[in-house]
Amino acid sequence: MEADATLDSFGLLCPMPIIKTAQKMKELKVGEVLEVLATDPGIREDMPAWCRATGNEYLGLEEREGEYRVYIRKLQG
Repeated sequence: MEADATLDSFGLLCPMPIIKTAQKMKELKVGEVLEVLATDPGIREDMPAWCRATGNEYLGLEEREGEYRVYIRKLQG
């Protein structure tokens, strides 16, 4: 998936990937996609819940060898 920006949160544990995501999303324009790289398996449940709570679109997750790539589209200004 093509992303407009990438956030590397490798090695960070909950809630830091979500906190960093919230900060990074402020830099994006509505409609842009953020790719979040993580090693914390909690992101599988945390990121969809965060998207529901904030009104952003959860586009999906790719998992490979303990590494996660999560994609989010910014829907709100």
